[in-house]
Amino acid sequence: MEAVVLDIKGKDTGRKVALTDAIYAIEPNDHAVYLDVKQYLANQRQGTHKSKERAEITGSTRKIKKQKGTGTARAGSIKSPVMRGGGRAFGPRPRNYSFKLNKKLKTLARKSAFTMKAKDNAIVVLENVNFDSPKTSSYSEMIGNLGLNTRKTLLVLAESNKNVYLSSRNLQYAQVVTASELSTYKILNSGTVLLTEGAVEKIENILS
Repeated sequence: MEAVVLDIKGKDTGRKVALTDAIYAIEPNDHAVYLDVKQYLANQRQGTHKSKERAEITGSTRKIKKQKGTGTARAGSIKSPVMRGGGRAFGPRPRNYSFKLNKKLKTLARKSAFTMKAKDNAIVVLENVNFDSPKTSSYSEMIGNLGLNTRKTLLVLAESNKNVYLSSRNLQYAQVVTASELSTYKILNSGTVLLTEGAVEKIENILS
């Protein structure tokens, strides 16, 4: 399949770029996408949650009341989970939520995500983007020229560009990444994926 290359003013440059069917027109694998997104979100978790159990509570160790004759259950510690202010029973502990996925599965998931976006006509190819200085208005104007003011956008660059990144940083629904930083989650979480010409070639090298 072919895509028209636009400039930052939203005008047709007269050039076209080939989007290989091996990446943008495969049979999507929903389960691979699910696993890759699940891994990405799991890796974002700090896993520092912790509640105090009965051994960690500060409190007296005296016996609260006599063992027999009260007509109620025996009680031996103020730190028991059944007592107000006592330790938490089976509370959360620090843990690592990350898990491993094979490289081939992650590659399949990213190809599936690109295919889904291509089917929705949500991929736009731009000529290489560059700004003379970091200005939010410059990036906002580019998005407006493309008619994407109301959509969440993901701009994929071939190499990191500080001016472009800083120009997009203050915009809530705009994100800029390099081709090597792409993830299935970022592709699917955007409304429209903007690929620079250099990024198209870089993505093919990474995923082929």
